[in-house]
Amino acid sequence: MSLGQELAPHLPFLRRYARALTGSQTHGDAFVRATLEAIVAAPDSFPRDVEPRLGLYKTFHAIWSTANIEEGDPDGGDLAHPEGIAQARLSRITPLSRQALLLTALEGFSANDAGYLIGASPDEVDNLVGEAMEEIERQTHADVLIIEDEPIIAMDIETIVRDLGHNVTGVAVTRDEAVAQARAHPPGLVLADIQLADDSSGIDAVRDILAEFAVPVIFITAFPERLLTGTRPEPTFLITKPFQRATVKAAIAQALFFDAATVPAG
Repeated sequence: MSLGQELAPHLPFLRRYARALTGSQTHGDAFVRATLEAIVAAPDSFPRDVEPRLGLYKTFHAIWSTANIEEGDPDGGDLAHPEGIAQARLSRITPLSRQALLLTALEGFSANDAGYLIGASPDEVDNLVGEAMEEIERQTHADVLIIEDEPIIAMDIETIVRDLGHNVTGVAVTRDEAVAQARAHPPGLVLADIQLADDSSGIDAVRDILAEFAVPVIFITAFPERLLTGTRPEPTFLITKPFQRATVKAAIAQALFFDAATVPAG
């Protein structure tokens, strides 16, 4: 089996991680492309002493850790003042503690493997994850709209959200209901399933909401590969069903991290 064939199954999940790490599909996918280009340019440098997925993420981290954010708004716009540029740069840098949390909670790596990826011991990874969780506890609380048609899953998500100290404004099971609830109580965060009760789409519901409100969104799906191809506008934050509580917590914290760090132009 060629190296490309070994790495292909892991690319959707590297995109998920890269998007969560950068807070942007565009920038996350760009880092993944750069990773693949580096591997193609120097295949003999690819780590072969570890499993392919670990080697892929290691190559990604080598590029991520040395990359410089270009001057200006990381999402492509221009900021009017030097202070704004500096703040935008800082706001897009995911701290090492959050990298450790995302690698373990979102991507499912062990503390040992996460340590290999970020150059830390397993004990240091555990400490970094603890720091991230403490930071999450201090994070500004948000009003959350849940779009999920399976009652048990919706209840589980609602419990996790409330345990984090956030307020649940409503639980919608259809596209129309989701839009109506968003209009009645504008959310600060949306968690949305892909397939809804009336065969409507959670993606369409979110598109309708985003047409009226600027709000971070986390999608939940049993088929993440379908939304992590890198070939069209796709979610920045994505949770895979069945999910762990820690995964939901990490995704919520990271989405709100970037939402709070947004620097307005002008």
